Amino acid sequence: MSVIPENLNYTKSHEWFKIDGDIATVGITDFAQHQLTDIVYIDMPKIGYSKKVGETLLTIESVKSAEDVYFPVEGEVIETNQELAQKPELVNSDCYKYWLVKIKVLNNKYDSMKAEEYKSYIGE
Repeated sequence: MSVIPENLNYTKSHEWFKIDGDIATVGITDFAQHQLTDIVYIDMPKIGYSKKVGETLLTIESVKSAEDVYFPVEGEVIETNQELAQKPELVNSDCYKYWLVKIKVLNNKYDSMKAEEYKSYIGE
């Protein structure tokens, strides 16, 4: 059973995000980190990198596979979690504490689910 905090937004590609003003904090869900298993590397984007919703934000590598993480909102990367550059496996320990990036939101149009919808989407 995955942990799914009520106060976050979720995407079909298993990102979570929380918007505070015009800043979105982004990470991967508990479901996603369980699917990846042991995370060994996160290819963080550069500050200033910007894309639209659904375009590739970064790549996470695990002992099992490499998976893309997508922009859940349109915007520009303004901060990356530097702690994860040295210890990417921290995402496996608490994927909601160890966010990946912060994005300055440029457009408030995004498609997301609340916790109950996401639970249903992943079959829980």
